[in-house]
Amino acid sequence: MNPSLNITFIGAGCMASALIRGLITRGGIEPKRITASDVSQERLGLIARDFGIRTETDNVRAAAGADVIVLAVKPQVMDGVLCGLAGALDAGKLVISIAAGITTQFISERLPKGPRIIRVMPNTPALIGEGAACLSAGPNASKDDMALALEIFRSVGTASEVGEHLMDAVTGLSGSGPAYVFLIIEALADAGVKAGLPRKTAQELAVQTLIGSARMVQETGLHPAQLKDQVTSPGGTTIAGMQALEAGGVRAALYDAVDKAAARSRELGRKK
Repeated sequence: MNPSLNITFIGAGCMASALIRGLITRGGIEPKRITASDVSQERLGLIARDFGIRTETDNVRAAAGADVIVLAVKPQVMDGVLCGLAGALDAGKLVISIAAGITTQFISERLPKGPRIIRVMPNTPALIGEGAACLSAGPNASKDDMALALEIFRSVGTASEVGEHLMDAVTGLSGSGPAYVFLIIEALADAGVKAGLPRKTAQELAVQTLIGSARMVQETGLHPAQLKDQVTSPGGTTIAGMQALEAGGVRAALYDAVDKAAARSRELGRKK
């Protein structure tokens, strides 16, 4: 990543903080080249203390001199934020949005002609550098713009490019997905307690089982079904447990969770 880049965050919440940490620790960007703007003086004070970056309460001043603007505000306030920034965001700046459901068209219609826009759907594990993000380019964004945006988000995990028509599906799977995994961990730990394990031991086992299993898929490159079959001996304990999961509709419930979350993402996008 070009260490001379000037990057401004409009919004200084948790995701902005994660990205700022990644840019400094992994991306090689000096704190003095990063600015954050927010309505909360408390948030700005915390972020300035933690990272030594510049802070502003005025979005237009914050955007002045920036090469990259990251829109890290809630979807419901995006319209007002864009209207306030319209005069400060010209075609010379790359605009990256991480607001769920906000399309590149929505942003483009509120900015001067020809803005370079990239839409991103990150997820909360970015807070510990283990995020999964998908990025979509607006019509004026170049290959170099996308390459830079991918670098930014790879500083907090993995990142890949998809067509914008797939962003609602991304939201349903990886954007909302951490909550599904947290629920599974909680349920496994509770089941361990029911079977007689101490709470601490049950949670540690549940967490490490998910971490280890995910790493096996990642590092072996095998299909999950192949790895599942390796654990499932004829007439053994695992096949008995798998029967219970199928009877309980776990697979169908996960299908439905992703479908419902994706549909809700589409609905929220239409309301903007």
